[in-house]
Amino acid sequence: MFHRISLALLAAVALVTPASAAGSRVQVTGEIVDTWCSVSGIMFAYGTAHHQCAVWCAVGGIPVSIRDEAGNTYMVLRIGDDTVSVANPKVVTIQSHQVTVDGELIERDGVKYLLVDQVADDKGIINLTHEEYGVVPFGE
Repeated sequence: MFHRISLALLAAVALVTPASAAGSRVQVTGEIVDTWCSVSGIMFAYGTAHHQCAVWCAVGGIPVSIRDEAGNTYMVLRIGDDTVSVANPKVVTIQSHQVTVDGELIERDGVKYLLVDQVADDKGIINLTHEEYGVVPFGE
């Protein structure tokens, strides 16, 4: 009897547990941004004006995203073979850079997530915003 109840419970859980989202292969180009400042709008969050803060956020564990020219934000869950997605040293070295990445896009509940296989191109920091906005949050 216990065995039948266990099987029935397992079957019920299997029916209500959402299937993992199927991803699609993509190539995305945009600026690596810290998700907190970018999404919250708490300060100007792009380019050289925000680079110092973006590095601090990445080191502190704030997830990074790629923001494309159209303003779409893709949260990065992994880069390459790294098993660390929070405070990832690889991310810190490309923070604020204009990159093109190849990977898998998973969309769930309106959020775009990226599992990056490789950084195909890295143009460095090209969004020079510090002259217009100063250096945020603490100035020079």
